[in-house]
Amino acid sequence: MLARAIMAFGMFPISLGIAGETAAVDKPAPAFTLVDAHGKIRSLSHYRGKFVVLEWVNFDCPFVHKHYSSGNMPSLQAAYTSKGVVWLSICSSAPGKQGYFEGQELSDRIAREKAASTAYLIDKDGAVGKSYGAKSTPTMFVINPEGVVIYAGGIDDIPTTSVGDLSRARNFVRECLDAVLAGKEVRTRTSRAYGCSVKYMD
Repeated sequence: MLARAIMAFGMFPISLGIAGETAAVDKPAPAFTLVDAHGKIRSLSHYRGKFVVLEWVNFDCPFVHKHYSSGNMPSLQAAYTSKGVVWLSICSSAPGKQGYFEGQELSDRIAREKAASTAYLIDKDGAVGKSYGAKSTPTMFVINPEGVVIYAGGIDDIPTTSVGDLSRARNFVRECLDAVLAGKEVRTRTSRAYGCSVKYMD
């Protein structure tokens, strides 16, 4: 049925969220299905049994640019996917808004940014972003193998666009993943997300 729906929309990305659910630490992560940059269907349920990172992304946001131009975000993606973590970058920018790309332009941009996530997902109607309460880019979530949110918030504790601040910032996502992969308690489970506003539809 889902495949037929995609054909009916002419292979344009779709998003299917679960109405009424809102992401929160210690609660089940809202289910979703999105199409990735290569046209492949990706559902959160496909990754049950693994740690999953959700990263709200907008490559044209200067706060996001800091983490990609410095190599910070790609290196995190590569380091943890190599340990079996699933990393899903989600763009909730609406068509025509900052950060929305499709087709070859999107493929070229992913390559230029040296992104190393498991998949880049297109949430053009913003349904998934809103179900997670994502208001800025980057906003980060970590989900445990049982499908429960164990971290929600910013990537670190220094809300600037300066690459120079990365070396002294506490990276909450790294701390969370290092802890859970070592079987330890997560020290910080929520923080204030910072960055550009997510460019939802009006």
